[in-house]
Amino acid sequence: MKVTMLGCGASAGVPMIGCDCEVCTSNDPKNKRSRVSLLLEINDINILIDTSPDLRMQAIANNIRRVDAVLYTHDHADHTHGVDDLRAFNYLSNKTIPVYGDQETIGILQEKFKYVFLPRPQNIWYRPSIEPHVLPDAPVLQFTLMGLDFVAFKQQHGKIATLGYRIGNFAYSTDVNHLPEAAFDALQGVEVWVVDCLRYTESPTHSNLERTLEWIGRMRPKLSVLTHMGHEFEYHKLASELPAGVVPGYDNMVIEL
Repeated sequence: MKVTMLGCGASAGVPMIGCDCEVCTSNDPKNKRSRVSLLLEINDINILIDTSPDLRMQAIANNIRRVDAVLYTHDHADHTHGVDDLRAFNYLSNKTIPVYGDQETIGILQEKFKYVFLPRPQNIWYRPSIEPHVLPDAPVLQFTLMGLDFVAFKQQHGKIATLGYRIGNFAYSTDVNHLPEAAFDALQGVEVWVVDCLRYTESPTHSNLERTLEWIGRMRPKLSVLTHMGHEFEYHKLASELPAGVVPGYDNMVIEL
């Protein structure tokens, strides 16, 4: 399995529009964070988690030429509003792309982006074509996608639920400020965990550094990678503060499992 962190930034990205802080004005590429998204490459199958508004440039930067399916964590704009860029992958494969998410996410996508669910266009891909698959509502759900066994687990993101995903020894938990016990059960034995960490201070909707490190201390993966990071975090300063086995993510980071 190859995991590529396409983006690791918070909803406003880093640099933020109009901000002159040290991180937003940094020339270090590891301090430039596009909106959060991730690509899984497994047995020649490419699975995208979320369609960031920055998907076009993420795909170009990583030479992505095929997306076989999309898993959605939730419906927020920084995770869904790049859906129109899926049409490039429709064109390259000449296929409709299946997308998976909970009822709330699929329903809001159908409301906001009705045109992507219409019957596929003929002759020319002038718009995307996606096929919705609603995942049943459950604290922990096992499902199969293209012959691959996944686990989806519910997380709390302020007042709404998001989905974390696990496949084999890898797990992904973005946009979460509380993990139920069922989620911890689903994460048992995970070796690589990409996990939400917005900032140093507490947030009503995201985990902060102290809480994320508590979770990591409980699960003890071999490698933990922080994501959905805002401009409070300067990459090298944060890296120097983290315990062994925990690292900040950065755009285009590749993890081989």
